[in-house]
Amino acid sequence: MRNQNKKGSIGCFFRQYGVSYFMLSFWLIIFFVFTVLPILSSVVLSFTDFDMLRVPNFVGLNNYLRLLLNDNVFLIALKNTLVFAIITGPVGYLMSFVLAWFINDTGKYVSTFLTMLFYAPSLVGNVYFIWMYLFSGDSYGMINSWLIRLNIIIEPIQWLTDARYNIYVVILVILWMSMGTGFLAFVAGFKQLNNSLFEAGALDGVRNRWQELYYIVLPQMAPQLMIGAVLAIAGSFAVGYQCMMLTGFPSTDYSTHTIVLHILDHGYYRYEMGYASCISVVLFVLMLVTWAIISKGIRKFSDED
Repeated sequence: MRNQNKKGSIGCFFRQYGVSYFMLSFWLIIFFVFTVLPILSSVVLSFTDFDMLRVPNFVGLNNYLRLLLNDNVFLIALKNTLVFAIITGPVGYLMSFVLAWFINDTGKYVSTFLTMLFYAPSLVGNVYFIWMYLFSGDSYGMINSWLIRLNIIIEPIQWLTDARYNIYVVILVILWMSMGTGFLAFVAGFKQLNNSLFEAGALDGVRNRWQELYYIVLPQMAPQLMIGAVLAIAGSFAVGYQCMMLTGFPSTDYSTHTIVLHILDHGYYRYEMGYASCISVVLFVLMLVTWAIISKGIRKFSDED
């Protein structure tokens, strides 16, 4: 009797949800093949000496010991990556949220125009030549030209090659391009807020916009805040291409060298795939730890409210 009930319940389950799981299976297969499998492969290869020409040779923890004890460039890359993550991640996240909050108070057509205006830089591909012109190291560069005309400097500043300045230029460009999918998620979140809660909040003592933001808006936008946090973390730790386009590869004294560029250096140029996989695993762990801390804070905030 129990077996018949069990078979009947399984049959009902598949009749009710079978089509949904069938449609979801295509995405799951693609996700496993192109995301889960490469991650697992990197973890396995990180314990080998693999150059893409010979069979991988198991070396245990040698790659990790080399990374932490003998690779001074990795320490520079780690420091630069953390600087980018600490500055561009939170600042870009807050900028996206504040601008979306501002846009929400405008009219329909103005809101659409401003959303497109702020989102456009993240869609544009190779526009680094604009920034390279602005921060060109000769007197014809726009920034140097203005500073010389104003008698602020006498000789042109090498913005993109001088290790004292180039990291700040990269941070500026990254922030300019930070209005991406997370920004759109915030805009969408503001559009679907429950207006009746604002009326209830006014009756309960909410008197200004900041109280509305804390007690009414943020709790309703917990999913969008989570999505924005994931994208901000991924973007801030994945900085590399921007540095390479602006300051060269490698940059002066590795001043803008990041973990992503270190992976590119050892994997693409030196064919040290085992060592590059080791660096990738360390970067992945850093991102997971950061994500766990931030998601715990967001969930705790939304639960309290």
